[in-house]
Amino acid sequence: MILQEQILREARSWIGTPYRHQASVKGAGTDCLGLVRGIWRAVYQAEPEAPPPYTPDWAEALGQDTLLEAARRHMTEQAIGDARSGDLILFRMGLGTPAKHAAIMSGQDTIIHAYWGRSVCETRLVPWWRRRIAAVFEFPDISHED
Repeated sequence: MILQEQILREARSWIGTPYRHQASVKGAGTDCLGLVRGIWRAVYQAEPEAPPPYTPDWAEALGQDTLLEAARRHMTEQAIGDARSGDLILFRMGLGTPAKHAAIMSGQDTIIHAYWGRSVCETRLVPWWRRRIAAVFEFPDISHED
């Protein structure tokens, strides 16, 4: 079993990593997907699948829920209201658009994520972000400690 604390400890170890599109190297650069990929590698020893190349506007350009579909292939979807520390949260940046941003729930009202113009950080899950939640996923074989 993987403990939720392992997910959180690894996510927090990425804090301060600069934002770099398509990157996934702790301390050197990452985007939101790269953060999730890096956590997965550290905890599970390998990634479940290789992501395709993607542009910053991939979700809008393709109009497909590629990120959401990938999460559904490898994780267990939870009700949005049941999000817990260590869970993956996917966000839609616009009404009716595909999910294109990812974060790790780190507390009742906090998330860890990487986004354009910022390094990986732990921030409040303010109403602006809450309104954009598209889905919540639990990592495989997870054991919550609460």
